[in-house]
Amino acid sequence: MARGGINKALVMQARQALLARGEHPGIDAIRVELGNTGSKTTIHRYLKELEESEAGQARTAVGLSDELAALIAPLAARLQGEAEETATRMRQQCDAERADFEARLAEAEERTGQLQAQVDSLSGQLQAETERHRHSREQLQQAEVEQARLRQANQDQAAHLKDRDEQVRSLEEKHRHSREALEHYRQASREQREQEQRRHEAQLQQVQMELRQLQQTLILKQDEVTQLNRANERLAGENAYKAKELGEQRDRLERQAGELAALHGQLVQSHAAKEVLQERLGLLQSEAGELKAVIDTQRQEAQTLHIGLAAASTELQLLRLAVANAQERAPEPEEAPERQEES
Repeated sequence: MARGGINKALVMQARQALLARGEHPGIDAIRVELGNTGSKTTIHRYLKELEESEAGQARTAVGLSDELAALIAPLAARLQGEAEETATRMRQQCDAERADFEARLAEAEERTGQLQAQVDSLSGQLQAETERHRHSREQLQQAEVEQARLRQANQDQAAHLKDRDEQVRSLEEKHRHSREALEHYRQASREQREQEQRRHEAQLQQVQMELRQLQQTLILKQDEVTQLNRANERLAGENAYKAKELGEQRDRLERQAGELAALHGQLVQSHAAKEVLQERLGLLQSEAGELKAVIDTQRQEAQTLHIGLAAASTELQLLRLAVANAQERAPEPEEAPERQEES
């Protein structure tokens, strides 16, 4: 069976080229002229058909001179030479485009490595932020325990001071002042938290801008790959008659295009994972900021309660001293009736 790309016309061209150079058009010489392609059986069959056809034309054609044959042979040789030059030039162009494609592919792989390094860095930052979030949660639990203890102590103190209305009113007045101070502190904390949130949003917008730039770079790379694929398809259409010589190169280009598509898929997955990590990082930062604000507020409230309790304890001790002094002075007025009874 004849191999792909070998036909009677090519055998005839090779035979005419050999004849034009004054060489014998044997089977081996024709096969070398064809680029060591085609089986000897097929070449022999085509040679036999050509010889029979030429013999028939020699018997039937009248007026075909040797001068006309001599003119046709150099023309065929010239056409063959031009075809070989065109094939060589196109082969060189294909090699140059393949080298350029390999360089672009190496650049894309390097960029993918850089993106992977960025993803790894963000993963480390996310783990550190998770650890800080856990530490903040533990501090919040401790603050809640301390707040519960202080609340219980406040309740016990209020139970001991329940019978003293005047002191309670004084404590309520102080408590009102404390609430006003606490409300002022909460307002300041709220404003500070809003400022931190605006700063965080600005940082987030900057990160989103960088991500959009990366997306635009990826789109440009995709366009370049598309243009390269179209150029390869155009070259494949133009070089159809050289399918055997360029077959291996086209296969390699297709494999490289598949590898580039796989790299593109990995890059898209890395980009999606990076966006998810970025969102989680933003949520964790927001939660950490809120927890920090709550802890600071509760710490301030606890300090305020400590101050109020200390003041109440001081006043209670003063009242106890006053009661004790009053009790010590109470028996003295009762001596007068006793003296009257004795008299």
